[in-house]
Amino acid sequence: MIKHANTEHPVQDFVAERWSPYGFADRAVSEADLRCLFEAARWAASSFNEQPWSYIVATKAQETEFARLLSCLMEANQDWAKAAPVLALGVATLDFKRNGKPNRVALHDLGLATGNLVAEATARGLSVHQMGGILPDRAREIYEIPEGSEAVTGIAIGYAGDPDSLPEEIRKRDLAPRERKPQRDFVFGAAWREPF
Repeated sequence: MIKHANTEHPVQDFVAERWSPYGFADRAVSEADLRCLFEAARWAASSFNEQPWSYIVATKAQETEFARLLSCLMEANQDWAKAAPVLALGVATLDFKRNGKPNRVALHDLGLATGNLVAEATARGLSVHQMGGILPDRAREIYEIPEGSEAVTGIAIGYAGDPDSLPEEIRKRDLAPRERKPQRDFVFGAAWREPF
């Protein structure tokens, strides 16, 4: 299932076709494809080339590891994410290695890396659903994430599945049309709220 965006201006297909399904097919992601997604993340831009991102990854084939990572998601996200063949946590290192000072764009840079991952996934026919509903303290405890780094987002990766397999409320969200604010609401020119 592809939910193509209704764009105001033309964009590349992999941008228009990217969406975050709740339903995932019972189909494994090859290790080669998975490695390519993280290679795309590797080559993201970052402030001072700091690359302040890390990922913790588990596949369904690794039952124990998958269950541990799933337990780092909030319960509402566990309900649907357990069907994804791959789960990951995106972790940001919050201080620069070069001087120990706070890196105020660390979360931005993690977002860029994950954006690259999502673009690569979409180009390969895969779907990614990111979620803020995680348990960072549990992730820190289970994975011994050091102080100065923080689990920021959960990531489900796989092939979009049949929404009919989802509970009713989640199925409605999966089938809902994609909507976005128009550019005039967020692209400004001479003053705040003055459209560019």
